[in-house]
Amino acid sequence: MQISDVPDLAHTQPRPVHWLATATAMAAVVAFAGLLQPDAATADQPGSEPTAHTAPNTAPLPAPDTAAVDFPLECGGAKALVTKEATGDLDGDGSPETVAAARCDAGSGTPPSGLYVLTATKDGGAPRIVATLVDPADRQSVADLETSDGVVRARLLGYSGPDVPGCCPDEETTPTWEWKNGAFVRSEGAQNQSRSV
Repeated sequence: MQISDVPDLAHTQPRPVHWLATATAMAAVVAFAGLLQPDAATADQPGSEPTAHTAPNTAPLPAPDTAAVDFPLECGGAKALVTKEATGDLDGDGSPETVAAARCDAGSGTPPSGLYVLTATKDGGAPRIVATLVDPADRQSVADLETSDGVVRARLLGYSGPDVPGCCPDEETTPTWEWKNGAFVRSEGAQNQSRSV
C-alpha cells in the first residue's frame, strides 16, 4: 500500500452542520450590527436634542393628518371624533407635528378627551402617536387648543369629584407642554378654577 504525500483532507468536506453554524454566526453579526445603527430623530426618543433646521436638501414632512390615525380610545362601537387640532414644529426638527384632541362620538353628554401628539412618517405611512398629553382616564375635555413657538397650550375642563354630573364640568385649567430633554414637559398655567354651573 502506498502512502500519499498529500494529507487527508476528508475532515474539511463541508457538511450541513457547518453551513448551519456559518449561517447562524452571520445572522448574529448582522443583527448585532443593526442594533448599533443610530435611530432617526423623532419626538419620542429620550435624550435626543432638537435641531434648529432640517438637513440640507431635505424637505420638511407635511403635518400629520388626524383622519389617518387610529386613536387609542375605547368607544364601545362609537367612532372617535377629533374635536380640536393644532399644528406646529414642537421638537425643532423642521417638520410640523399635529396635536389632536379626540373623544368618543357618544352623541350626548361630555365624553372625556385624549390629547395626542402626532408625527408624520418618512415612508408616507399613517402618522404615529408619539405622546399622550392628556389621558381620557383623567376625565377632562379640551375646550381650547393652540401651538405657538414650540409650545402647546390648552384649556381643559374637568370635575372636582366623581359626583359632579358628566354634563357639567366644574373645574378649568390652562396647562402648557414644551419639548425638553426628549419629552413633553407639562407646566400649569392658571390654577384650578371653579366654574359656576
